Amino acid sequence: MSRYGSSLTANIPSSGSRFGGKVQRSRSRREPSGVFTLFQPAQVQQFREAFSLIDQDGDGTVSEEDLKKIFASLGLTANKDVLHELISSRPGGQLDNSGDGVNFMEFLTMMGEHLFEFDGEAELIEAFESFDENDTGFVKCEDMRRWLAEVGERMDQAEIDRFLKGPFTDRQGNFNYREWVKVLRVNADEEKQPAH
Repeated sequence: MSRYGSSLTANIPSSGSRFGGKVQRSRSRREPSGVFTLFQPAQVQQFREAFSLIDQDGDGTVSEEDLKKIFASLGLTANKDVLHELISSRPGGQLDNSGDGVNFMEFLTMMGEHLFEFDGEAELIEAFESFDENDTGFVKCEDMRRWLAEVGERMDQAEIDRFLKGPFTDRQGNFNYREWVKVLRVNADEEKQPAH
């Protein structure tokens, strides 16, 4: 006999339930998957929409056939090896040759890995070094202006002026990218430290 009497014990019928034969299981609150904590709900929704666009047949997995169709809709032709490589790559760099395709959780995890693998300091230095032919730690501002205005996520002239104006540009018009990256690192480290 229960210490608290029968008023606190579960009263589940042994065969079926009072709602028509199936036993109703309570939905306990589950903790969110780790990958969902990386993104805001709106971002997860955007990834879900992107996944749905790629999942051409709507079966919940992206298969080689789905990728072939999405490539074709973009006017691209992907060979069998490329399609197989895209489908067989899994989170953590694992390979899956089962041919089952990629489900949404795997897709979201892969997006998280891709977005968060950026090693800021090293990659920024490497990007600037490609313009620094003499390895001086400086890049000509005129070259930077051209590249920032014409390549990738283009910046307007006001943004470029703000970026190049300040203590990292010398009187000869050279941008000291190594010092700029060091300051970025220090600022990022300060943001990560908890306030005392």
